Amino acid sequence: MNVLTVDMMIQVALLLGILVSSYWMITTRDLLSAALASTVMSLLLSLEFYMLHAPDVAIAEAAVGAGVVTAIVVYGISKTERWEREGP
Repeated sequence: MNVLTVDMMIQVALLLGILVSSYWMITTRDLLSAALASTVMSLLLSLEFYMLHAPDVAIAEAAVGAGVVTAIVVYGISKTERWEREGP
């Protein structure tokens, strides 16, 4: 198997993971689960940046997207309700 095709297969798998976690984040009513899905999406996105030879962007995405943003969102959820209410 050619190295290029293996690299492309990994990138397609990462893209599918990003799409699945994005869909999970949008459709769930559990806000903590949505924050977890956002973390997963951010980590997969940082892996994609690393695969695209942008390690500085990958480190920043992992630190800010998966670390700081998740901590702030979980703190906000802890101060409010965990479950989203039914809309009109």
